[in-house]
Amino acid sequence: MIITILIFIAGLLFLVKGADYFVEGGGGLAARYGVSPTTIGLTVIAFGTSLPEFGVSINALLSGDQGIATGNILGSNIANIALVLALCALIKPAAIHETIKEKCFLGNDAYLMVAATIIFASFALLGTISLIGGIIFLFAFAAIMIYLWKSGAVEEEKVESHGKMDYLLIVGGLLGVVIGSQLLLSSSVSIAEYLGIPSFVIGMSMVAVGTSLPELMTSLVAIIKNQGGISIGNLFGSNIFNLLFVMGIGAVLTPVIIPSYSDVLIMCGFTAGGLVLFCRGEKFTRIWAVVLLTGYFVYMAYLFL
Repeated sequence: MIITILIFIAGLLFLVKGADYFVEGGGGLAARYGVSPTTIGLTVIAFGTSLPEFGVSINALLSGDQGIATGNILGSNIANIALVLALCALIKPAAIHETIKEKCFLGNDAYLMVAATIIFASFALLGTISLIGGIIFLFAFAAIMIYLWKSGAVEEEKVESHGKMDYLLIVGGLLGVVIGSQLLLSSSVSIAEYLGIPSFVIGMSMVAVGTSLPELMTSLVAIIKNQGGISIGNLFGSNIFNLLFVMGIGAVLTPVIIPSYSDVLIMCGFTAGGLVLFCRGEKFTRIWAVVLLTGYFVYMAYLFL
């Protein structure tokens, strides 16, 4: 069991560092060929922060482990709101409210995240997301990306080319993600079997928190630097990416079975609850952040009962 846990940690490290190298190399290569900073932020950076979820979920689907795949996506979206966003609001509620003042209430990314959540929840009602559902997800994702690009609602990313090293970073990063996702997947299945709990629960908890580490680190650093817009945009964008792009690609490759619709409703509930953080003053925001964090840990405990 100790070896399995070490393999899980090693897979996580490969996954996170691989995604980091991919973003660095991909952004540098794009800048080298004159791609605009906004486009880089919309594609390479957005894709890179959700690369761990993508790698693990697609690998799990192709391996026939639906539980870890769907659990990872639902769990990551819940963690992004009830854990990461709530922590950011607890640490610096002022930074969050400053963002709202700049955008005149919630920005487009929040409404688009809600739309993506509704689309996913509607198709999840069927119990299985089919090929047609996957294609609709991908079209919706493309429409959202085009809208954000045309509206200029994407933060410009300052990126520099590293010369020929960019190619090495891209290849090395992708290899890290592939190796890491495989190690994480195999060890997660072993842990689930050893503990005698469904793989879906492992996907919702350990795997989801692990693959959300890039969002956690990026958002916390941004909020500490009073860059609330980057922090919130990173989280909302990641949730859109997970639900429409990752699940869309997955459904095109193989039908995605939804093990429990109640967990989909819980994800929707946490998503709505996260938006409440922006509705009142800073004192209320801190209190509600504690409520969200408490709810998250209670839910995690409930999964293992």
